[in-house]
Amino acid sequence: FPLFFSGNGPSGICLSYLLSGYTPYFNRHSLHPHPILQRKLEEAPEVSLLDQDLEYLSEGLEGRSHSPVALLFDTLQRPDTDFGGTAESVLTWWHEPDRAIPHLVLGRNSPGGAWHSIEGSMVTLSKGEWMGLPDLPFKEWLKQKRRGLRNNRATAEDIAQYYQHYVMKKGLQKNFMCGTVVTSVRKVSAESISNHTQKDLQEDSDSLWNSNEKSTEVFQVDGFFKTEEGDKEPFSIYAENVVLATGTYDNPTWLGVKGENLSYVHHQLSALEEAVKNNSVGIMSDPVLIVGAGLTAADAILFAHHCNIPVIHVFRRRVTDPGLIFNQLPKMMYPEYHKVHQMMKEQTAACAGPYECYISLPEHHVLSFGKDKKCIFQDKNGCQKAYKVSMALVLTGANPNLSFLPNNGIDLAIDSDQPVSSKRNPIDVDPFTYECTQEKGLYALGPLAGDNFVRFVQGGALAAASSLLKKANKNPP
Repeated sequence: FPLFFSGNGPSGICLSYLLSGYTPYFNRHSLHPHPILQRKLEEAPEVSLLDQDLEYLSEGLEGRSHSPVALLFDTLQRPDTDFGGTAESVLTWWHEPDRAIPHLVLGRNSPGGAWHSIEGSMVTLSKGEWMGLPDLPFKEWLKQKRRGLRNNRATAEDIAQYYQHYVMKKGLQKNFMCGTVVTSVRKVSAESISNHTQKDLQEDSDSLWNSNEKSTEVFQVDGFFKTEEGDKEPFSIYAENVVLATGTYDNPTWLGVKGENLSYVHHQLSALEEAVKNNSVGIMSDPVLIVGAGLTAADAILFAHHCNIPVIHVFRRRVTDPGLIFNQLPKMMYPEYHKVHQMMKEQTAACAGPYECYISLPEHHVLSFGKDKKCIFQDKNGCQKAYKVSMALVLTGANPNLSFLPNNGIDLAIDSDQPVSSKRNPIDVDPFTYECTQEKGLYALGPLAGDNFVRFVQGGALAAASSLLKKANKNPP
């Protein structure tokens, strides 16, 4: 295969679409609200976006992402969305099958990735239209289901179904292999592959085995797929390029404190939902401890509040810290998160507020979890407090599982002494191709490259597709 990628969430689906011959052009009759960008787009409307200079087009754009290409692709699809506008996309899509590059997308679940693992009724942080993929607006799909958007937002179940529908509607399913687990990705010399495999590869891919430009190294991708009978069927694939789009839902972050491996300490929100279903926590039980000050912790607090379960909420930051996600969300769009933030401010242990069943301990951290379910916390002054709890949820983020890469992918990160983390230490990629700076032929998309919102992961797919098409000589001059 000229190309293989691991991960079938929104990044993988979007890249598959762009590599299946679907090509974006500037719509000559459109008017973009950004006058300089409009002028640049008018310079060569007959040249597809994939063949233009993405660095030149994205220069000077500002917005809620650090990636220039993410901002570019986003503003072309949703020109004034950050200002509450609903202007149409300025792109028009043409299907040019001769530009398609054969590729294979592997994923554990159905297309949609981790969206299938999230509690179905959970409302998304982003507005519904921001969850859409190219050339099939999410709102239109939802209308066909005869459903509206609550507060402009959608449920996780809607999103998961929309991504599956997108793959079918765009005819991409032949590129997707679900139920697969990748165990290893490594570079091997082309000579070490048997002649038989080389011959197959030669038929598959003109670009890799051109006699004048014979590549000396390819990637060997090993793994297994689960059969319907539950067996594990191993596979080995050789590819000249590999795209990592595995997201970061895999490995919840641990605090690394004593007692964290005890059975009442959990690292996923689903444990609380399960405990409520089993009636193992309720109104009369000891409080549930929730550690963390991100949106997953907020979702846990809202869920517990809804079920009248008492909560002790511990987090390291000050409530006024500008880095706290609640201080970055517009109140109107996110009333429930605003409510959690208010509780965090008003309900500290020092002063009881109007909400019963909730205590916040800002600027505290957990010292230990006791076998008797007593937890010890310490504040910034070194004072310690002990609380007895029924269960503990440590919801402080997640890290990607890159165990299939040499050295867990650490050598590819911006700081090669630290594990890869979407927020603190993403994989180091070229911002206009998304190719890893440390490993040519390997690309990283989405959270692995530091793009954490669906609306912005698509720019990475555009950059990678543009680069891969150039390599395969599928870009017209």
